[in-house]
Amino acid sequence: MNFKIILSALFLIICQSAFSQENSSVATNRNRSLFSEKGLTKVSVMYPYSEGNTFNMEYYETRHMPMVAALLGENLVKFTIEKGIASGIPNTPLPFIAIGTFYVKNLGEYQKAIQPNRDAIRADFPKYTNITPLILVSEVIW
Repeated sequence: MNFKIILSALFLIICQSAFSQENSSVATNRNRSLFSEKGLTKVSVMYPYSEGNTFNMEYYETRHMPMVAALLGENLVKFTIEKGIASGIPNTPLPFIAIGTFYVKNLGEYQKAIQPNRDAIRADFPKYTNITPLILVSEVIW
């Protein structure tokens, strides 16, 4: 085989490899900045599964979560609702029926908005569930 052809092919392979790694890094950083909530406070309201628990997802989606979200005002970046469908381990019970999550800019502002409305929020629980939720407040790292 011609030495120039081999050298050219090797050069192309090296360039392609370098470009692919650079592109992958750029794509990862781009995705991170586009989709990350880094620095926000995440409030997860988790409803554990147990035999006999009830949960009205339609009410939660259309009434309860929008009601709480409205209380948070400009501090709220977004909220999500997750419906549990399976455990991560086959043939084991579902850990949570649902999880509602609020992403907020400032924890103090969140608490200030929720505190005077806590009784109204709790009074709404029986309209969609008989579960006492678990709440996790965390800082989004990535």
